[in-house]
Amino acid sequence: MLKILSTILVLSSLAAFAKESPNIIIIYADDVGYGDLGCYGAEAIDTANLDRMAAGGLRFTSAYATASTCTPSRYSLLTGEYPFRNTKAQILPGNAPLIIDSAKPTIASVLKKKGYATGLVGKWHLGLGEATESLDWNKLISPGPKELGFEYSFHMAATGDRVPTVYIENGRIVNLDPNDPIEVSYIEQVGNDPTGLSHPELLKVQADEQHAKTIVDETSRIGYMTGGNNARWTDEEMPDEFLGKAVSFIEENHEKPFFLYYAMHENHVPRLPHPRFQGSTSLGVRGDAVAQLDWSVGEILNTLDELNITENTLVIFSSDNGPVLFDGYSDGAREMNGNHKAAGPWRGGKYTVWEGGTRMPFIAMWKGTIEPGLSGALISQVDILASLAALTSGKIPSGRASDSQNHIKALLGQSEEGRDHLVQQGINGMKAIRKGDWKYVPPGEVRNRIKIDVNVYDKIYEPGALFYLPEDPNERTDLSSRYPKIVDDMRVLLEAELTR
Repeated sequence: MLKILSTILVLSSLAAFAKESPNIIIIYADDVGYGDLGCYGAEAIDTANLDRMAAGGLRFTSAYATASTCTPSRYSLLTGEYPFRNTKAQILPGNAPLIIDSAKPTIASVLKKKGYATGLVGKWHLGLGEATESLDWNKLISPGPKELGFEYSFHMAATGDRVPTVYIENGRIVNLDPNDPIEVSYIEQVGNDPTGLSHPELLKVQADEQHAKTIVDETSRIGYMTGGNNARWTDEEMPDEFLGKAVSFIEENHEKPFFLYYAMHENHVPRLPHPRFQGSTSLGVRGDAVAQLDWSVGEILNTLDELNITENTLVIFSSDNGPVLFDGYSDGAREMNGNHKAAGPWRGGKYTVWEGGTRMPFIAMWKGTIEPGLSGALISQVDILASLAALTSGKIPSGRASDSQNHIKALLGQSEEGRDHLVQQGINGMKAIRKGDWKYVPPGEVRNRIKIDVNVYDKIYEPGALFYLPEDPNERTDLSSRYPKIVDDMRVLLEAELTR
């Protein structure tokens, strides 16, 4: 009898520990819009695995990235701070220094202190090292993810369209031949590698001038590099490389709590999907890349099932900013888009403060804990740090992660109450604010990239524009003259957020 009671107590203790210390996976897509997933209304792309995740979890309709571009959103996700609090949190070149102070808490460092194994796989784009042009890529690259709490890392420096086009594992470039050292510059050409400007005939896909520097794998990039020929990646194989490392991390750490930040490159340019997925949708390479992303998500979910840890794993899926069709490469994405609405019902996309720029697909799944359903709770990715800290009893030092709010009850479907308001940031310094069902955009210019090589701006005049989102998802009916008191209140609230 005592033995039976002892066994029951042990199992009960393990169950309680599992609830307090679940495995946590954040799957962070790139340039994937609200309307790119079947569970959010897409019909032209088969996203069966993400739809399966949504059917078994909680799908949010009012979840936001903090910015409509990559580096700022990633900064906020990891640090719990709005990107405008750090002037360096802007789209970075591939050789930028690390922009996160290692003294700041991050999701990884908070969970590491709670005994979690912590891993990063995929896109980084938050800077590396302490210098720019003088960074020596041929030695241990530090500071980087390790200094921010990631015990293991396998990642690219920035983006697929920026040099250096190599993988970095635990601070060192993978497969680097010391007799063929790498040199990188964003100021002037280094070495004699052909560029897209000088040798366009070598390219798989033509690019604009910004993306027409050093050619790697028949694709021109932003910036110049020379050397490291054995270390250079092949674009079509990148998804499998990242997926393999993500699965290995899960398999190697599944017997203890782990945190995996799986930052996928899809759907960022250059869009060069694996041959398995080429032609898998009617939308060309952009749709094919989303189909490829969905398959990778399915492999992660299958791994959890095979290891019998699905019921002890919280999986969060979202994207860093809204969609973009043309973004430097003439890959046919715009021409083949048809009637597909990548941003769903929302206006704009990447680079803008319109809803399509920051309102994201967001799914939270934790089998047996999160009841499947739909949530309209207003949440921001900046809240994930405080929410996960609350879930795991992690500690955030006083005064740190000041913008991150604990909404773990909303994330777990235990409450429909989320934020009171949140700030949205565009590329040209424009900020907007949403409070409840209202959206206020202050006077200025909202950048859109609508036509190839042409930036189009929507001009907002005094006193700013006010929209009631439930009836006007496309933000076309300005109600500022009808509701001046709401405009004044929203303007004051926005200013308070920007200056506190």
